[in-house]
Amino acid sequence: MNSQSDPEILEQERRLIAEILAGDPERFYELIAPIEKRVYFTAYEILQSSTEAEDVAQEAILKAFRGLATFRGDSKFSTWLFRITVNEARMRLRKNKEVSLELLVADDGETVYTPIQLADWREIPLETVVRKDLADHLENAIASLPLSYREVLILRDIDGINIVQTADILGITVANVKVRLLRARLMLRDYFVSENLIRASTTVGAKRK
Repeated sequence: MNSQSDPEILEQERRLIAEILAGDPERFYELIAPIEKRVYFTAYEILQSSTEAEDVAQEAILKAFRGLATFRGDSKFSTWLFRITVNEARMRLRKNKEVSLELLVADDGETVYTPIQLADWREIPLETVVRKDLADHLENAIASLPLSYREVLILRDIDGINIVQTADILGITVANVKVRLLRARLMLRDYFVSENLIRASTTVGAKRK
C-alpha cells in the first residue's frame, strides 16, 4: 500500500469499510492488519507499560469497529484509529493518576524549555541510535519526555505520520506540532548529552567544524 497515493488508499478503504458495514465484519481485520502493531507500540510509548498498552490497543480497535459507521472517510482510517488510541491512552493515564496533564503545559499551551548547546545542533538522537545501536537508551529517552512532547515524537518520528495528520490526531494546530516536535527532539538530544552519548559544545554558539 505504500506505493499508492493517498486518494487511492482512501478509496480502497472506503470500499472495504462499505463491505464491512454491509454485512462482512470479518474483513475488519484486513483494515487494521497493516497498522495493528503500530497501534500497540503507540500506546506503549505513551503508557510505558506492556499490559496497559495491550488493553488500550484492544479497546481502541474495538471502539473503531463499533464506531465504524461514524467514520467519515475524509482522512485515512489509520489517522482515525491513532486518534482513538491516543485518546484511550490519555484516559488511562488520567485514571491511573500517573501524569497530571495540567502540569505539562504552560498558559500558552507549551512548556518552557532551554536545550543544552550541542557541538552539532543537527545531530538527532534517533540517527545516533541507528549508528550506535543504542535502542535501550532511546527507549529510556522517550520515556523521559513529558506526555505532550512524547505523543508528537511517537506519531511523527516513530509512526511516520505526517504533520497535518498528527495535528488532527492530537487535536492541536500544525504550528504546535512543529514546536512540540522540535522541543521533543532537543530534549532527546539533551538526554543523550547527559548520558555522555553525544558531545555538547563547551561554548554557546560554537561553530560546526
